[in-house]
Amino acid sequence: MHALLTAALVLGGITTPTSTTVYGYAWLDGQGAMRITPVTATLVTKQNIPRYALKALAGAKELKLDYSGADYRRLTVACDLKETEGRLALDSRGLGKTRCAPSDLDFALTLQPTPVRVVYNGGKATKVNEFLPAKYYTKTAKGVIKRVDADTIALKGRDLSYNWQLTFNRVTAKCSDGWLSGKPVNADDDGLGTKGCTNKDFSRVLKHPSLAVVHYNPFSNQLLSVWEVFGDA
Repeated sequence: MHALLTAALVLGGITTPTSTTVYGYAWLDGQGAMRITPVTATLVTKQNIPRYALKALAGAKELKLDYSGADYRRLTVACDLKETEGRLALDSRGLGKTRCAPSDLDFALTLQPTPVRVVYNGGKATKVNEFLPAKYYTKTAKGVIKRVDADTIALKGRDLSYNWQLTFNRVTAKCSDGWLSGKPVNADDDGLGTKGCTNKDFSRVLKHPSLAVVHYNPFSNQLLSVWEVFGDA
């Protein structure tokens, strides 16, 4: 009977809903909404803990999904924790199993981009599970960085966003000095900044395209560290 009903719906021009599952780092895109670029994820076990090894997915495009009605599961043992505090709530597939509300996902995504498995239908996420990446994914790049907006830069055709976690390493005497202003009193032998400053300092002083060395996460496009460069380093 079910098969006959499904066939009748298809023949009549009505299709039954289908769901898609993707893995990747989710960014907050307004209350109850996320953006995520799908990646390939392979389950591995490291130190007896199930994790996911990630690789770029050729041709993948960023998705924008409404998760306001999603079933959300955290890998922390409580919904309001900023970090695991040494305790994990994972199922046998390495997916978070602590049942939480969409508002808790709002909270998690304000902290940082979050690696998640998302089941979605159309533009709506129906289930979101956190997972642990197999390692701390970073890439290093050197080039001219250009301000896009208050928390985003462009480097070599890639937009990189940052938050309070950004480390900014300066060659200047003070964090508030203009880019490369004054003597390079805090540069190492390679001409890279050694004075630790904050994301707010970075936002204030980056007014023009400037040479820098950066670390970023290639899957979340999160800018992690910036080194001001003196000379041709």
